[in-house]
Amino acid sequence: MFEYLRFDSPGKLAMGLITGLVFGFLLQRGGVTRFRVILGQFLWANHTVIRVMFTAVVVGSIGVWAMHQMWDVPLHVKNATLAANALGGVIFGVGMALLGYCPGTAIGAIGEGSRHAIFGAAGMVTGAAVYAEVEPWFKQHVLAAVDLGKVTWADVTGLNVWVFVAGLVVIAAAAFSLLRGRDLTSAGA
Repeated sequence: MFEYLRFDSPGKLAMGLITGLVFGFLLQRGGVTRFRVILGQFLWANHTVIRVMFTAVVVGSIGVWAMHQMWDVPLHVKNATLAANALGGVIFGVGMALLGYCPGTAIGAIGEGSRHAIFGAAGMVTGAAVYAEVEPWFKQHVLAAVDLGKVTWADVTGLNVWVFVAGLVVIAAAAFSLLRGRDLTSAGA
């Protein structure tokens, strides 16, 4: 049962802990650990979530590609399995709409004392356990469907990766500009 359980060096574990604490703090300060903020995003009344996510994706994209190119940090590109990604996106979206949290914000909400987020986290763990049991069948029948291999948009198009990062920055800036002043509820609601 525990043959796959292994721990990394204490330094890496400490960095993971520090990174997680900073991430959780920023989620909480951004207001996205509150059910009403998530609900407001689904109702297009509060755009805090989209702002936080765009910021995280842009900063993460710049950071990952910069580290890869400057310090040869290896990328761990997963196979582009379109059917599995579509199914996973639907399951994730339905779960987030029902619970009002994504996995990270649910854990942050538990840290803030939200009791209903505990049930959502229990559901996530249960779902992961069920998936672990059906994974061999899932791998053969779903993951194998429309598997494009380990590719990125830069690989597919032949364009430099920074073209896509710059495009992402432009899209995020445009979204921020369009959403400015459009929130109908406050982040602290």
